[in-house]
Amino acid sequence: MKPPAFDYLRAGSISDVLEGLAQQAGDARVLAGGQSLMAMLNMRLAKPKLLIDIMGIRELRQIERKGDAVVIGAGVRQADLLAWPDLTKTLPLVALALPWVGHMQTRSRGTICGSLAHADPSAEMPLTLVALGGEVLLRNTRRRRHVMAKDFFAGMMLTTRADDELIEGISLPVVKGARVAFREVARRHGDFAIVACAAMKIPTGVRLAVGGVADVPTARDWPHLEGSALDDALNTFAYELGARDDVHASARYRRDLVRMIGRDLIGEVLQ
Repeated sequence: MKPPAFDYLRAGSISDVLEGLAQQAGDARVLAGGQSLMAMLNMRLAKPKLLIDIMGIRELRQIERKGDAVVIGAGVRQADLLAWPDLTKTLPLVALALPWVGHMQTRSRGTICGSLAHADPSAEMPLTLVALGGEVLLRNTRRRRHVMAKDFFAGMMLTTRADDELIEGISLPVVKGARVAFREVARRHGDFAIVACAAMKIPTGVRLAVGGVADVPTARDWPHLEGSALDDALNTFAYELGARDDVHASARYRRDLVRMIGRDLIGEVLQ
């Protein structure tokens, strides 16, 4: 299939993007890597009047260390972040999750923020953002605002971004030296996860985040639980995620994976 007709704007500045979004309201879409959007256009699941290409804006293609956070611009490709020399020592969880995102070919085009905007609950980058407690940086012609990850994802492929807002970037806290772990189960490497889990040791105990089960990636913090107490906590969490049967896996299988992978990862980060 071919997409319906639309106007195309190759933005030369952030102001061009914001003005285009403001003028077209909900009838404009931002094009970055295009790995999700182009497919949606071709299947006519998205029918924008205006497509705004942001990849010519150098300002949005920066990875910067700002104090205790790393700011990743809207135009940063997944492959660029994976090749960033400081990734492993500043964002070790991202370094573990990124190789599971699609394939080398898609990572060379797809952007970090594009994955977040698409908000697929099985995708690795939304899960990682939630696990780290990161922020999404939004901007329109009137203001900037920072939205915590847990408040950004509103449902399956839904976010709290307003129609006139640009995802300018994300801010991830530096977790240098922290113990982290990541694992996912998919039909094939590069497919969206049936279940993906990320664990991180935190000052009060441990955090486990799960994607691919609920409509949004979800995290839980626990103290240092062991034995049956940990089993009970994982079992409760698995049921609270509201797994459903689909063509890829049963709800029971997903709950079993949450319990099994969760226990393994928590043991790994608390060693």
